[in-house]
Amino acid sequence: MLRAGDWKLSEIKTMQATDGWLGLEGVRAAREAGREFVRHTPVLSSQSLSELEGGEIHLKAENLQRTGSFKLRGVLARLAGDLPKAGVTAGSAGNHAQALAYAARAKGVPCQVFMPAGAAVAKVAAVQSFGGKVVLGGDAVDSCVKEAKAFAKDTGALFVHPYDDPLVIAGQGTLGLELLKDVPDLATVVVPIGGGGLISGVAGVIKGAHPKVRIIGIQALSPIADGIAVKHPGELDQVLIDRWVDELFSVKDDDIAEAMVLLAERAKLVVEGAGAAGVAALLSGQIKPAKKGATVFILSGGNVDSGMLASITSRHEATAGRRLRLFAKVPDRPGGLAELLNSVAETGANIGHVEHIRESADLGVRETGVLLALETRGEDHSKEIVAAVRKAGYDSHVED
Repeated sequence: MLRAGDWKLSEIKTMQATDGWLGLEGVRAAREAGREFVRHTPVLSSQSLSELEGGEIHLKAENLQRTGSFKLRGVLARLAGDLPKAGVTAGSAGNHAQALAYAARAKGVPCQVFMPAGAAVAKVAAVQSFGGKVVLGGDAVDSCVKEAKAFAKDTGALFVHPYDDPLVIAGQGTLGLELLKDVPDLATVVVPIGGGGLISGVAGVIKGAHPKVRIIGIQALSPIADGIAVKHPGELDQVLIDRWVDELFSVKDDDIAEAMVLLAERAKLVVEGAGAAGVAALLSGQIKPAKKGATVFILSGGNVDSGMLASITSRHEATAGRRLRLFAKVPDRPGGLAELLNSVAETGANIGHVEHIRESADLGVRETGVLLALETRGEDHSKEIVAAVRKAGYDSHVED
């Protein structure tokens, strides 16, 4: 198996999927390097997605991996052997940084990572909880990688690239080994792409064993998918993507948000934007599951900020008609509010919030405004509530 720095692009362009560090022997060595810490994550069948889209659909729940993403696989492969006393460093949007901090703590060496200024608060906190030092700055992963390389040169720390390193790629390829073992009728694998390390490793392993398996990559340059919001794949990764990946697609924020909610509601899985990118491409109609055999979507990570998850869920509820903001004019007298609330309660709606609005040009002298935030069963139920309130004699309208 090649060591870091031994590869040349000219050689890799002619490399077969069964050769060198990306062949089965190389990836098995990477698996041994991480055996103590890396979990063999489950492949879960998804009846709801299969019925919705057709075909046999499975979810590779890598969001259940230690540190919340696939990144630990590559990090442990790269850290095999002796490490410098100065420790390790990297540039990362969050998942690679968490994995590196976790592995560094396990191996007893310091860790300093460079993350974008807009990195998710939860991911920064997770790195720090594993004992890693975080330096925030820059607007993207690329600039953070440059800072980490400079730090490594100045201090003697080992720089661990988040994706453009043969050992890191081999480590990510261990996920492919698990798919080969767990899904005997594998036909299509859908993989999120940021820097390209995951899809390069998975594609190399799977194409080496079954060249006809279809590999699809999903990209998304958006805040909601910060884990894959990389401007372009790494130099090495791009060569491997060009060689082994069959198709590439891009997804939008709205589709990713819907996929995250669906995975939470139907599969009971908390998945970050990057991890849900493949399912987003499925729901938006860009890709179709294989007609014969299994289609596997890799849920690459689950490190989503709780605030973002709440915002996405709230937006989905409103879009699906399960949230209703209803303004009504009520007589300003004792019992006036109670009568309005009673008319709403009779429809079976749940009242989440009530706000009095007493100062408005639209209100009469003896009127007060009431804004109700309601939880409903859907669009038809929302229409029923509005109709019932108006039938009860209240001047009302729905607010955005």
